[in-house]
Amino acid sequence: MDELNLDERAASDEPKKVRTLAVGILLVIVAAVALYYFLVVRKPAPGDVPADVAVETVTPTDEEALSGAGDPAPLGFPAVPLDESDPAVREFALALSSNPAFVKWLQSKELIRKFVAAVDNVANGVSPKPHIDFFDPAGEFKVERTIEGTFIDSAGYTRYDPAVDAFHSLDATALVRLFRALKPLFQDAYRDLGYPGADFEETMVRAAVELLRAPVIEGPVRLEMKVLSYAIADETLESLSAAQKHFLRMGPRNVGLAQAKLRELAAAMGVSASRLPKAKFYRPRSDGP
Repeated sequence: MDELNLDERAASDEPKKVRTLAVGILLVIVAAVALYYFLVVRKPAPGDVPADVAVETVTPTDEEALSGAGDPAPLGFPAVPLDESDPAVREFALALSSNPAFVKWLQSKELIRKFVAAVDNVANGVSPKPHIDFFDPAGEFKVERTIEGTFIDSAGYTRYDPAVDAFHSLDATALVRLFRALKPLFQDAYRDLGYPGADFEETMVRAAVELLRAPVIEGPVRLEMKVLSYAIADETLESLSAAQKHFLRMGPRNVGLAQAKLRELAAAMGVSASRLPKAKFYRPRSDGP
């Protein structure tokens, strides 16, 4: 089984800062979220959406269009080249939220390319960490050692509160409206990644589904010491994709909020709720190996 890379060296016992998706993963949209996702690579064919996910496009009637019902008028985003798009993207995105963490993230460079690469990673169960270097949660990862064993220190979950709160502050409808206005730029970046004929919006749906399949953990998470890092003692959790395991690092409160926002985003994109994975809650095994 793949080890949970908690970036804490056994020799020095000095934990390093952990970066995750949140957002942004799709916060990105981050998710990232957020919206993370990282060692086990499950590489589906470009544009291949899981059978249980369907994007449903609804076209408003003439009456709806005239009355203002249905989708709002498209945003008048300027026609700018991908490599020169950061200033315009920041200007439009700032209208979504004044959350300080979100505003800080927008100062990153190559916003479209980083977002596209991170979402593609998440959709395939791969870590987006190289593409979300702008997000570094405060504090350090810590474990709690007791007579019963070693566990993730639940107090450390709060390090991810600012990221998830920023994600949760975004208006899903406005976010999808902005995405659709920027879609030509997203498609250009996705083509440059090696997907010339794939629809990036479908990849976003796959990324959301990947995170929605992760359970909300109820109870302490026991760890096992490996050579240079820890692994989750519970085999069910350890067998999750790396993306999902890193997502769970944020703690049950943050995972629940992030997943709720992902469902809002999916609805705004036209994905039927019946096509999304149902919410899962899981109590990990607490006994030793």
